[in-house]
Amino acid sequence: MSRRSGILEFAVLGLLRESPMHGYELRKRLNTSLGVFRAFSYGTLYPCLKTLVANGWLIEESGNTAETAAPLAGRRAKIVYRLTAEGKEHFEQLLSQTGPDAYEDEHFAARFAFFGQTSRDVRMRVLEGRRSRLEERLEKMRASLARTRERLDDYTLELQRHGMESVEREVRWLNELIESERAGRDLRRSASGNSAQQDTTDGSTGGLPRSGDETRPDTPDDTAT
Repeated sequence: MSRRSGILEFAVLGLLRESPMHGYELRKRLNTSLGVFRAFSYGTLYPCLKTLVANGWLIEESGNTAETAAPLAGRRAKIVYRLTAEGKEHFEQLLSQTGPDAYEDEHFAARFAFFGQTSRDVRMRVLEGRRSRLEERLEKMRASLARTRERLDDYTLELQRHGMESVEREVRWLNELIESERAGRDLRRSASGNSAQQDTTDGSTGGLPRSGDETRPDTPDDTAT
């Protein structure tokens, strides 16, 4: 399994733990609400869903339900994906992992999106691991810039400075999050009002970056094999 497919499976299981969804709604949430996946196709999503069904972590249900009736009005019944008990248990195991993969850029974003379902000690280990990884990256960037500064033109130099500033900003952000966790402050409560307001305006969640607005594509038949 590739790293990206593993991240995708994690995100799909996490979203379906919240509620059952059909393929279009899953793709929309992955592309916009989570802010994790930028360019995402049905050709990538449906093989992932089939794998999760084959593993017994999801089941397929045919027909409109109360949760999905509105988006499917006027269309024939679609397949709705629902998390099984085994799928929930598997997701909770993934959620508790704090190894090096959890600190990588895209995987960290996916993990952070589900921090509301994660225990505080796991959140702390992931946040501290991410900060350590970025501090190492920042040290290497500074060393590289010091070695090559005289050979770089102004634009390349400015690009490297911009990259360093981006990493420095994230380190400061992580420091704030870690301080909040250590102080026992629950971001889920403090951010609940803001999140509710954001959901009604732009569909974003939490403080994660999100991709730009997307126009609704032609929805493929969820019953297709």
